[in-house]
Amino acid sequence: MTDIKLIALDVDGTLVNPEGTVSDANIKAVQKAKDQGIHVLLSTGRSLSRCRDIAEQLGRSSYIVTINGGEIYNQDFELVDQTLLEPHHVSRLWELKEEHGLYFWSSTEQGIFNSQEPFDKEIEEYNWLKFGFDIEDDEIREAILQELNGNQDLEVTNSSPTNIEVNPTGVTKAAALLKVCEWLDLRMENVMAVGDSMNDIAMIRESGVGVAMGNAQDEVKQEAAFVTGTNAEDGVAQAIEKILNS
Repeated sequence: MTDIKLIALDVDGTLVNPEGTVSDANIKAVQKAKDQGIHVLLSTGRSLSRCRDIAEQLGRSSYIVTINGGEIYNQDFELVDQTLLEPHHVSRLWELKEEHGLYFWSSTEQGIFNSQEPFDKEIEEYNWLKFGFDIEDDEIREAILQELNGNQDLEVTNSSPTNIEVNPTGVTKAAALLKVCEWLDLRMENVMAVGDSMNDIAMIRESGVGVAMGNAQDEVKQEAAFVTGTNAEDGVAQAIEKILNS
């Protein structure tokens, strides 16, 4: 039997279905894993404010990895780890947004901002965690990726094929899970990680069992031990059942 003691679940495109809710099948599978003494935690690009309700719905019982690993919270929603993005990098990201007229979103200690709700102070006055773009134009997206991937201070991923997410270098869901494993006296080989996008690929690659959703990007599927059903097919429940029955 696979010695899985911790299950890390991405949220968007993974745990939640296309309607944005967690299915009864997924909730039951999570509870079944917890009943067998397995830690189940969220590992998401969302901020705590945007996944707290899901953590409550699943009966919070372990850590919560948010903002692609930029913050980690305990089961009482207390911040236990944080890594910030340097303001001068955000200044360049803002310049790129202005140059190309892009939709942006960002996570800071002071709140979440986007093109509809822009920040109203100087960039240096915020504590930045993540900056993202939504870019439908393939040529513009590739040009920006080329520049950002050449910056060794940045971790560049996505949560969908048309966006770009930027964290400080070394900030990944895998790095956050490694910290959680140390706190719980576990090893990464004891982890099953489930996800669908490039911000999941590190944890899928580095976990004992990496699982790609049926709707995952191709690069993610290539790194996975196996591919489960889509998020419209309760793929998380399928993956959990497979591990519990192995």
